Amino acid sequence: MSTIAENIAKVRRRIREAAQASQRDPQAVGLLAVSKTKPAAAIRAAHAAGQRDFGENYLQEALAKQAELADLELTWHFIGPIQSNKTRAIAEHFHWVHSVDRLKIAQRLAEQRPAHLPPLNICLQVNVSFEPSKSGCTPQELPALAQAVTRLPRLRLRGLMAIPEPSDDPQAQREPLARLRQLRDALGLDLDTLSMGMSQDLEAAIAEGATWVRIGTALFGARDYGSPH
Repeated sequence: MSTIAENIAKVRRRIREAAQASQRDPQAVGLLAVSKTKPAAAIRAAHAAGQRDFGENYLQEALAKQAELADLELTWHFIGPIQSNKTRAIAEHFHWVHSVDRLKIAQRLAEQRPAHLPPLNICLQVNVSFEPSKSGCTPQELPALAQAVTRLPRLRLRGLMAIPEPSDDPQAQREPLARLRQLRDALGLDLDTLSMGMSQDLEAAIAEGATWVRIGTALFGARDYGSPH
């Protein structure tokens, strides 16, 4: 069985090869290790292999791991759906939030971000595949939401995030990812981030301009959803 360090090396090689194939700088694509449902020991092993950015979906689970790993220099990204009663803890304990999809959540994060911390990096989640079950604002709602978020204190709007409908067809993978890039560019704002691409479609995402690829299974193996959140 591959170790986490070996898996990280394999994924970094995929990122490098995909970036080179698209004539992009591999350094422009960040690897976000999605560590939800995985124990703190797995994060510690990934850190030992050079990984620094970790994505969590479940707040209580993430806070417990942050406490256990407080001796490490880690950058924490919240990537799951956000309930209003969770915003204070997210604002206090994370460096990035990728899943803001409505103004009320952004306003609460801005109000609750501690003054001694740097601005919270924000991505707006867009439902580019128009799936009823998926979180995210619509493409039509995006411009007004983006403009409103840029005016909030204590936040820094960095870009957009999407979780497209899964597909095994490379062209079908690229279409919603290209849509997200076009939506970002059409906003006319100084945004440097596209958070898109997972284990099965990272090559397509990098070809379309991803700056964060969110990788879980390819690093840590299949998830155990029987664990408490």
